[in-house]
Amino acid sequence: MRERLEFLLAATLLKALTWMPRPVAKLVTQLIGFLGYCFAGRLRQIASYNLSLALPHLSGSEHRRIVKGVFRNLARLLAEFSQFPKFTLKGIDRIVVYDGFENYAEAKKRGKGILIMSAHFGAWELASFAHSVYGYPLKFLVRPLDNPRVDALIMRYRQLAGNVGIDKRNSMREVLRALRQNEAVGILIDQNASREEGVFANFFGIPASTTAGLATLAMRTGAAVVPGLLIWDEQIKKHRLRFEPPVVLVDTGNFQADVIGNTARFNRILEEKIRMHPDQWLWVHRRWKTRPEGEPALYN
Repeated sequence: MRERLEFLLAATLLKALTWMPRPVAKLVTQLIGFLGYCFAGRLRQIASYNLSLALPHLSGSEHRRIVKGVFRNLARLLAEFSQFPKFTLKGIDRIVVYDGFENYAEAKKRGKGILIMSAHFGAWELASFAHSVYGYPLKFLVRPLDNPRVDALIMRYRQLAGNVGIDKRNSMREVLRALRQNEAVGILIDQNASREEGVFANFFGIPASTTAGLATLAMRTGAAVVPGLLIWDEQIKKHRLRFEPPVVLVDTGNFQADVIGNTARFNRILEEKIRMHPDQWLWVHRRWKTRPEGEPALYN
């Protein structure tokens, strides 16, 4: 019964927003975001605590400003996601512009596949979708939602322009096949990983359990690792799909040490972008939940 109710609510909201013109959908979702900020006290608390850990030099008022921005950013994500059925090549440049596309093109020329290193940053769902609308569909790793009907609804929107989702739990064979065919695979690396799946690498100066999969795949296949984030540009009122140059990987000959070293390098790149646009990252996630052996928990 609960799963059915969740699906009906999600489907009704998404259908209503899709029906609206984009400016109206953005206004409605900003209201939803404001209400979320007002009533989602637990998420506000997590975000504020994370900011106190990562950016302790900022004042409490700055932390509150960033947290409000996080909810505005989530509202912007919802509005854009609802409009996916309307986005076409003819009009996508009025919504998303490329910044550094030559870095993606360079990686493509290498011929060994591309691993797009991304995060829950900006309207992250729009990053891969816009890239596919521009004519560059990709595969992306995703952990299915607990509610299978809601998951199917979300996946239908995600795949409208040619992208293909790969279940993160059983992904290795499909990812390797895609890389052999010189395709691109998107991987979000900014969420807490279990002790079995991750390695500890500093993130804002704090050891963070981070997926080892990206570094492992890159080192075993020779695929280029291209950081790719969608950044909202308030001045031009558009999203910038920013591709950075392919990451130069550490290669000392010690595989396990290099996995940790490269993962730390990925975290530093992501941290730099978050410091530039702190209100566009998902601070409401318990990023430092998994702790190194013997260290106390950071979250109650």
